[in-house]
Parts: sequence; structure tokens; C-alpha cells
Amino acid sequence: MGSSAYYSGCEYDDYEPHFLDCCSLCRRTLSQNNDIFMYRGDTPFCSQDCRQEQIEIDEASEKKMKQLSSSSKRSTTARQTTSESAKEFDAGKSVRNGTVAVA
Repeated sequence: MGSSAYYSGCEYDDYEPHFLDCCSLCRRTLSQNNDIFMYRGDTPFCSQDCRQEQIEIDEASEKKMKQLSSSSKRSTTARQTTSESAKEFDAGKSVRNGTVAVA
């Protein structure tokens, strides 16, 4: 046993972890003998609590995005209203077209 080979703990050097190896939130190892709680198709969790926490995080994130989106729409609408009122103000002005000669 004079080999100086290092054992990495895995029989395969090109091992890539499977998405069902650990909980997506707490990173706890998912065992084959316990339930796996799935969310949005391919996101595994070790417990209902972890899954529920992720659901709440996602809902808060979606709510924040909607608020940002609606405030962005309001500012765009305000800019358009200001632009339209400026056009209406300019429509009342008379403008002379032509060449001006300065001596």
C-alpha cells in the first residue's frame, strides 16, 4: 500500500451532483428514505417548512417587482402627460417661418 493516491470520497472523478442531492434552501442532504418536497417543478426541499419559506420569499420578490413595474409605468405616464400638455401649450403659439437677414 505504498500508493500516494488521494481519495476524494467519490468513485467517479467526473461526478456532478444531481439536483435532488440537497435541499434548495438549507442545503441539507436529501436522503432516499425521506420525503422530498418539490416546488415549481424542479426545486427540491427537505421539509414543508423550507418549501414554505421559499414560497414566501418568491411571493415577496414578485410583489416587489410588481410595485417597481407599476411605479415605472406611473412615471412614464406622468412624463407623457407633461409632454402632451407642453405640446398643447406650444400649439397656441404662432411661429413665423422664413429667412432672416441681419445687416
